[in-house]
Amino acid sequence: MQAIERIYEYQDWMTILFLACFILLVAAKILFPQRFEEFTSLLNSGKFIAFKGKENKAFHAFNILLLTLQAISVSIFLFIAYRFFRGAEPGPFILFIRIFTAYFCLILIKAGVEKIIGNIFDIDEKIDYYIFQKFSYRNFISIFLLFASLLLIYGFYPTGLILGFIAGSAILANSLGMIIIYRRNQSLLSANWFYFILYLCALEIAPYIILYKLITI
Repeated sequence: MQAIERIYEYQDWMTILFLACFILLVAAKILFPQRFEEFTSLLNSGKFIAFKGKENKAFHAFNILLLTLQAISVSIFLFIAYRFFRGAEPGPFILFIRIFTAYFCLILIKAGVEKIIGNIFDIDEKIDYYIFQKFSYRNFISIFLLFASLLLIYGFYPTGLILGFIAGSAILANSLGMIIIYRRNQSLLSANWFYFILYLCALEIAPYIILYKLITI
């Protein structure tokens, strides 16, 4: 079988992005070793959510490090998918900056609105715990996307099937995480189910439609 040379015109700055992600991971491990160890066992243990969530520090320095990693890794995957399905326009780096800015702003605006809602209804602790749980699960999923994107850039050519499988796996994992979160807060949600449905539509579904429009239009 003859080897085929693969050349990416945006490989240099993409390498810097991957390096930045690994630096963030190493920094999180070195600065917060116990948190990092508990975080890595998130799939088979609820210890991280149960104990660290009680601190009500959704924007703890550890979470901020991984939140930055999440924004970069998700943006890289969206960049790869966009380039595959939509072609080369606009320029590669400009496209990535657009995706990263839109996604990062979406995260911050959503969290800010949720904090405001918590303050208005005097449920700040519950909202902080909810945001912490979402950040934790999505930060974990973003590590999977990081390594998947690494393979797509340096390993093999992306195909629609591969991209669909990775995206579907990430969406499924996120959905399972949200179901777990909602089950933990079942008593609160069942007492306010109407507001919960409004919240889902306004802050969990609509923002991602807006994100898609910002990237593609």
